[in-house]
Amino acid sequence: MSTMENVHLVPEDEDDLYSGFNTFDPALATQSLELDAGFQKAVQTSHGRRPPPPMAATKPGTGRLGTGSGRGPTTSAGRTRQGSADGVRPMTAVMAAGFTSAGTRSGSAGTMFDPLGDVSSRGAPQLERKLDDSAEEKIKKMEKRVLDLVEESQFANSIGDLSLALERAKQAGRQERQLVRQRETLGSATADNNLNLDLTYTVLFNLACQYIASEMWTEALSTFQVIIRNKMFSNAGRLKVNIGNIYFKQKEYHKAIKYYRMALDQIPTSHKDVRMRIMQNIGIVFVKMGQFGDAITSFEHIMSERPDFKTGFNLLLCYYALNDKDNMKKAFLKLLQTELNIDDDDKYLPTEDAHSNLILEAIKNDSLRQIERQKRQEAERCVVTAAKIISPCIDVTFSVGYDWCVEQVKASNHADLAHDLEINKAIAYLKQKDFGKAVETLKGFERKDSKLAAHAATNLSFLYFLQKEYATADKYAEAALATDRYNPSALVNKGNILFKQGDVEKALEYYNDAISNEASCIEALYNLGLVYKKLDRKEEALDCFYKLHAILRNHPEVMYQIANLYETLEDPDQAMEW
Repeated sequence: MSTMENVHLVPEDEDDLYSGFNTFDPALATQSLELDAGFQKAVQTSHGRRPPPPMAATKPGTGRLGTGSGRGPTTSAGRTRQGSADGVRPMTAVMAAGFTSAGTRSGSAGTMFDPLGDVSSRGAPQLERKLDDSAEEKIKKMEKRVLDLVEESQFANSIGDLSLALERAKQAGRQERQLVRQRETLGSATADNNLNLDLTYTVLFNLACQYIASEMWTEALSTFQVIIRNKMFSNAGRLKVNIGNIYFKQKEYHKAIKYYRMALDQIPTSHKDVRMRIMQNIGIVFVKMGQFGDAITSFEHIMSERPDFKTGFNLLLCYYALNDKDNMKKAFLKLLQTELNIDDDDKYLPTEDAHSNLILEAIKNDSLRQIERQKRQEAERCVVTAAKIISPCIDVTFSVGYDWCVEQVKASNHADLAHDLEINKAIAYLKQKDFGKAVETLKGFERKDSKLAAHAATNLSFLYFLQKEYATADKYAEAALATDRYNPSALVNKGNILFKQGDVEKALEYYNDAISNEASCIEALYNLGLVYKKLDRKEEALDCFYKLHAILRNHPEVMYQIANLYETLEDPDQAMEW
């Protein structure tokens, strides 16, 4: 009969079909939870455990049936207790099986399953103290010390303290060898794992670079050879480029070519930039050896794969050395066809968006913008210099050759350089003392762009000054200053004219203005010294000539003026020394 106690039969009254569902076990009653003080206190605690109940016997029949003999005492509502005596959590249908995120430690077994809270009632043991002097910690500290020494070495090199850089590099090498011995002493790992190859490579490479910076070529070569011969370093053969560079500086060109070619064999064809740079080195070595044909082969290969202005200029120089007029023209055209690969300056123009203008103001003169300027200046210098070199050779006369170069430049992407070339053409006429053609060429700029007109007016002023036509020279000097008031060359020309006209004080002002705008203007410094000397202000004249001597070391005219001033100051010893 015990198996039928909890079975509810359908009542005889068939009209009440749901009457049996209103009967449930008293343990499931929730109405009395609000009056259960123990349950309410358990809900309010941080751990969700109920305090231990008073030791009182429960009424028979009201407790919930247990599922094992290991259950603790029950509450007044019939719920069993579990855990230690300092407070337990009420048992629910989703109660955990005893595993918690904060497990307890046992001396040797680690975390233990403790459903009854026997261990927690006694408190957890103290945490194990981490040993700071373990072998792994010692090795990590030594590795960090080695890397710190390498960084100190590189920083000292960057500020020009080469002796300190070399000393730190050597110290890093000693520390790294001590680290290797320490690893070998432990013997806990295999022989391959005893080495930190990246750290060893870094230390050796930095040491070799510091030897190069100190021009200790033999030591640098030995260090690079140590790296290359170690088969454990991958791609170490590429460092043969560095060895080739050392032999180039030692002027051992045959060995340099040998190592450049060995390095070229190590570089895969996918790394075109690196291969082209090595080819350029090979071509330069051939130029140094006077083997222009071999150099042309290297430079032509580069211009067909990855053309650049420096290589194109070197190729033109090789053809110039061989006096090959046709190939000089072809090389000049290849130079003009080379792409600069720099965005237009239009992107730096202001817009209507204030936020965009702030960004443009920030990037207008940043480091990347400065690199772009340097590349553009190098390209322009190569084109202009190439035109100067080949124009007297490629045709019957200098004028015809220069005109051909100007026409080719106008038809290329460097059309803005054509006017500069024409001004250079006038200067070339001046060097040939052909003043008539120089004046004719420069007068062609009077009605052109204001900047070009200012350059032309400056040169015309100087030309007429040399011809002692001071009125015309003054006219063009004023025209140049009207366009650019801060043009140092125009200011010097104006000062020269005033000096010749006898207005020394006014000439002094123009020379000072020229120096204020360009501190290294040698013409203004020299003329200012002469004016001070004429005004008998000898100390100020000496100061000008000493500044000029710092710019033009051992220039005979400057040294003569200093000696002459000391002679007038009655200091024969200083005068004799100068």
